Amino acid sequence: MDGQPDLESNPKPTLVYPFEPPARGRTIEVAPGVHWIRMPLPYALNHINLWALDDSTGWALVDTGVRNEETALVWRELFANAPDERPLTRVIVTHMHPDHVGMAGWLTRRFGVRLWMTPLEYLSCRVMASDSGREAPPDAVEFFHRAGWGAAAIETYRARFGNFGKHIHPLPDSFQRLTDGDELVIGANTWRVVVGTGHSPAHACLHCPALKLLISGDQVLPRISSNVSVYPTEPDADPMHGWLASLAKLKREVPDDVLVLPAHNECFRGLHARLDALAAGQQRSLDRLRRSLLERKRSIDVFGALFARGIAEADLSLLGMATGESLACLNYLIHRGEASREIDADGVAWYRLIEPRA
Repeated sequence: MDGQPDLESNPKPTLVYPFEPPARGRTIEVAPGVHWIRMPLPYALNHINLWALDDSTGWALVDTGVRNEETALVWRELFANAPDERPLTRVIVTHMHPDHVGMAGWLTRRFGVRLWMTPLEYLSCRVMASDSGREAPPDAVEFFHRAGWGAAAIETYRARFGNFGKHIHPLPDSFQRLTDGDELVIGANTWRVVVGTGHSPAHACLHCPALKLLISGDQVLPRISSNVSVYPTEPDADPMHGWLASLAKLKREVPDDVLVLPAHNECFRGLHARLDALAAGQQRSLDRLRRSLLERKRSIDVFGALFARGIAEADLSLLGMATGESLACLNYLIHRGEASREIDADGVAWYRLIEPRA
């Protein structure tokens, strides 16, 4: 999930938005054979963008929307309003988050087509879905206790654990792998896969040099910043390093003249300016975190240094994203020898900046 307002790196002076979003149940063509679909989401971030690519005998779909009745209804409206009766030829999913993969199983079974994903995203999604109905594992409870969560938040987490599978249709038992650098021939065009990390394990973007397009998924968003989090399954991970490296990789490998087709907000021009703004904004956040850690802090104590809004303990979804991102920033400093972590007698982690020697 995404949605943190990007207040510091305001992109408005440098980015150009050439299209208005399509109406519900309709599409608009943003390049020859490339159609923009917008699906509703039941969250604060209330939409996701999907992309239909002309694949000669039908349409290749990129991302699918979250699993719920409203999304299924909009899909039926789209099928009813389609200008031709060509079917889907394949379903490509950028990454495993439910708003992207939620309807993939439903669509692949409806049309009898293959799901295309990077292996790590596919397998991670299958693992997450397998938690449905389980009790929260002790490792996860300890993870949030160590982060400084109170008893009420942890109890709510226990009650909600295992809900991931409710937001996705079961994935097909086979898939077609995407790997970094693959070239996919879709209709008359070739799309190159550019894999990034940080927001998810192996996020696939698609670059079409001939059409000067980049389908960026959640790796690059124009008005908000993507969530980069540490999770209980890998508490010492360093996803922020992967995120920053992926921003640099996209700038190296994708020209600035593309029209960016993001998963949220609007299509935009100004890719390199946006990549620079995201990287610079993150470095400013890390600088604020360093100053905050001149005094010993828990991960929940650094929210004020990192985010532009308050985080209420009662809002578990937002609390979880904020905790994951604060730990991503803290782990980034620890991995570079800039901060230390100590566990107190109650099992809570405290962080402090390691001041450089004179």
